[in-house]
Amino acid sequence: MGKRVDEYIEKQKSPQKEILQSLRKIILKALPKAEEKMWVGVPWYEGKYYIVGLKDHVNIGFCIEGLSEKELGLFEGAGKLMRHIKIRTLREIDEEKIVKLIKLVDKKAKPTC
Repeated sequence: MGKRVDEYIEKQKSPQKEILQSLRKIILKALPKAEEKMWVGVPWYEGKYYIVGLKDHVNIGFCIEGLSEKELGLFEGAGKLMRHIKIRTLREIDEEKIVKLIKLVDKKAKPTC
């Protein structure tokens, strides 16, 4: 795991820090060979996923190019290349749902983000 990603997460306040730690583990568990790097100031995975600590929540973002209209409805936002899920507390993390979304994006989306 990347030292720069560790540093990014450690700088976050609670509960964003703990949410980011949990999401990172979920992503790396779902994609054990995933490349983890910092890009545009936040952790990125395989060029298709990111996590970012914001003022009052954390977003986990997904590339959506190649997904159907129905599949796009599984995400928040209106971006043409990326959509996200907002998480405000550790209890809001639905690991099963997140893993399903990661697998969907891994299988169908193009890393064009």
